[in-house]
Amino acid sequence: MDQNLKKKLKRNIKLNYLNTFITNLNMQSCIWMLYLAYCGLNLTEIGMIEGMYHATSIVFEIPSGALADLLGRKKSMILSKLCIAISCMIMLLSKNFWLFMLSFIIQALGNNLNSGSEEALIYDSMKYIDQEQNYIGVSGRLNIIVEIAQGIATVLGGILAEYSYFFCYSACLCIAGLAFLPVLLMKEAPYDSENTKKKQVSFLKMTKHHFLTCYHILKSDQRILQIITYYSVIFASYTLLFFYSQQYYSNLNYNKIQISIIFLLNGIISCFGAAISEKLFQKYGKNLAFLAGLIMIFIFFLYGSGHTVISIIAFMIAGFCDSVLYPIQTESLNQLIPSEQRATLISVDSMFFSIVMIIIFPIAGKIADFLGLVSMFPIIGTILLLFIIGWNLWNRK
Repeated sequence: MDQNLKKKLKRNIKLNYLNTFITNLNMQSCIWMLYLAYCGLNLTEIGMIEGMYHATSIVFEIPSGALADLLGRKKSMILSKLCIAISCMIMLLSKNFWLFMLSFIIQALGNNLNSGSEEALIYDSMKYIDQEQNYIGVSGRLNIIVEIAQGIATVLGGILAEYSYFFCYSACLCIAGLAFLPVLLMKEAPYDSENTKKKQVSFLKMTKHHFLTCYHILKSDQRILQIITYYSVIFASYTLLFFYSQQYYSNLNYNKIQISIIFLLNGIISCFGAAISEKLFQKYGKNLAFLAGLIMIFIFFLYGSGHTVISIIAFMIAGFCDSVLYPIQTESLNQLIPSEQRATLISVDSMFFSIVMIIIFPIAGKIADFLGLVSMFPIIGTILLLFIIGWNLWNRK
């Protein structure tokens, strides 16, 4: 084995730690809705923009993965960083609904290009140097880095946005530029890409094959469809609560620094939920998923009170429930599928989540514009309650 190549591939791991930290210094994460509202967009338009983000994710998920296999994972990651930088620049310089939508489309494309490429590059690097058995440990450290970076970004984003949105998005653009450096220093890992075969297959055929595979997996066992449907709706509902909370707390006269601190506390509680999810699952079993769904519904109704302290406590509990459910969903699905179908099923799950987001975000925005943000949450909670009742009836068949 080429020792110089081995050294460079080993260095990829540390470079990816740095890449992960810089990439997740996303300071707009807890203020982007406030920024769009500040620029004159109503909640319906904001919901449409978020819906378009997820629509783009569905459309480009398969072509972007194929592109990464054909061009190489490093080049795909570089293209991803370029998309994120362009998206930040548009957000910084524009004040137009359609340009904002373009920014979100480009950002979704950038995330698609990075999705899987980063993981594949690092795993292939470790496999080539016979260290793939340590991948779980590396993945765990990456998760810790993500949480630390997002916590820092949440607070700094709130502080900068309180003084000027321009400062905040300028910082985001600078960080997007810095994110190129560790990726440019990485070495593409050798992998069996079967280039000759893959180049003969069009993106359209690959996409068609993928969705046919997804269809057959869902058709093979109704329990898989039931699990994916349930968790997609619950996770999308929490995502809606999470993002619309920016405007909700702003309406309660919290400044951006205070809002960022609330979101930081939510992240800390979420980490705690993820840490004890296994113990809770061992104690309550699959009933925990149903219980967490009911709690989420109750939280939407608590938000309808418009009470400051109650809503903050409810927000923390929602974050806890959401993080508890992720490992449970993974375990529930892994028990039903063979290993060779796992990656495809992850894609199916992501697609279902995006579909729910495309539907629920614009609807919530329209309700909020007509009836007010406080009134929107109980209505969504009622819809969620009806869904869970229907899902349980379906599950008993």
